[in-house]
Amino acid sequence: MRALICGAGIAGLALAQRLTASGWEVTVVERAPGPREQGYMMDFFGLGYDAAEAMGLLPRLRELGYRLDDVSYVDSSGRRRASLDYDRFARLVDGRLLSIMRPDLELALREQVEGDVVLHYGRTLASVVAVPDGVRAVLTDGTVLEADLLVGADGIHSHVRAMIFGPESRFIRYLGLHTAAYIFDDSHVRRQLGNRFSLTDTADRQMGLYALRDGRVAAFAVHHDSDPAIPDDTRAAVRGTYSTLGWVVPRALESCPPASELYYDVVAQVEVPQWHRGRVVLLGDACQAVSLLAGQGASLAVAGAYVLGQQLAAGGPVEDALARYQQAWKPIVEAKQEVGRRGAKWFLPSSRARLWLRRASLKLSALPGWDRVAGTGLVGKTHLSLTDLGADAPRLTSMQSPTSAEPSETTVPRTGATTSGTPGKLVCRADSAADRG
Repeated sequence: MRALICGAGIAGLALAQRLTASGWEVTVVERAPGPREQGYMMDFFGLGYDAAEAMGLLPRLRELGYRLDDVSYVDSSGRRRASLDYDRFARLVDGRLLSIMRPDLELALREQVEGDVVLHYGRTLASVVAVPDGVRAVLTDGTVLEADLLVGADGIHSHVRAMIFGPESRFIRYLGLHTAAYIFDDSHVRRQLGNRFSLTDTADRQMGLYALRDGRVAAFAVHHDSDPAIPDDTRAAVRGTYSTLGWVVPRALESCPPASELYYDVVAQVEVPQWHRGRVVLLGDACQAVSLLAGQGASLAVAGAYVLGQQLAAGGPVEDALARYQQAWKPIVEAKQEVGRRGAKWFLPSSRARLWLRRASLKLSALPGWDRVAGTGLVGKTHLSLTDLGADAPRLTSMQSPTSAEPSETTVPRTGATTSGTPGKLVCRADSAADRG
């Protein structure tokens, strides 16, 4: 069996590993010219952690991960206003927690498939058409490929989704936030940070900074914005939006890279009613983006790929495996998305009153016995097994976050890829380089 995966990110590489383990021939295409270097620090736990363990990935992830002392919120002078003890958070998930940069997680997955898959950077799909028991795809460099399965693992702005399922505006739920991330060199800022993940204790906009092992500093920023349109000049937008935050932020903004090297996007969720059509299936953020508000996007990407891989490995018609994958996995994703929407107002406080409430809740978390309270009340824990999802591994554990806020119901369209013909037909073509996923 042959699979063509569009997207060499976390979900695409994780599925490539599972399929090659089952004897599939796998080709991965990625529109970026090479592995992406920009990204942010993630807490990797729960569903994906157990899948990574079953895949033999954990030893390498531990090597690449970071050990943080705490997460600190600081004022404009750098004084700590509130903090979260990282060890206490780790105990809530039985120590099954990693902090890792997104590019490093992709590196570990890429290492596992080297020599087993054909990986093409700098190209993607130009057109695709259904053939008996599969698809025929033409890449942007003119290469023609036939496969038994086409997988759209090309992110929240998925080109495969736009080609096969319809325009992006049908599936995007904008959550009212923009985010950015970049890496820079500054020895002064690095000394100020130490081994802490420090964030500005601010309302409406926030920047977080942490030191990397290679001597550089990673910056993560998020702010409220009612307009989902991406600014024409993202570097200028970042510098202007966060210029008043104080502390070491002005120095960090001086090192903000050009737009071509800066990660910038909206914070949104993706909701697709049907994840598969014929021999085409969506994976990861292309169909299940939970947003950074839910905090488990990378974990769910790995776990979702594991479940899909196991369903395909079970044999039988490919279409039946795709249906089982959606039936098993979609309810879990929808639950995580609901958690993210309810927590939107607390992820980044929009007023001083909400900021004060966040400080109070963090102080409460430091009280003796909070671990036990959080494990049964404020933080709900759901225990599943991979067997329950049609997979074979020790366990699959999920952890939800506090859900105190009302959901944001705003759905704002963005310009998506152009689809040729009707969405229901598996005959599509990219109209320009800007449209390609």
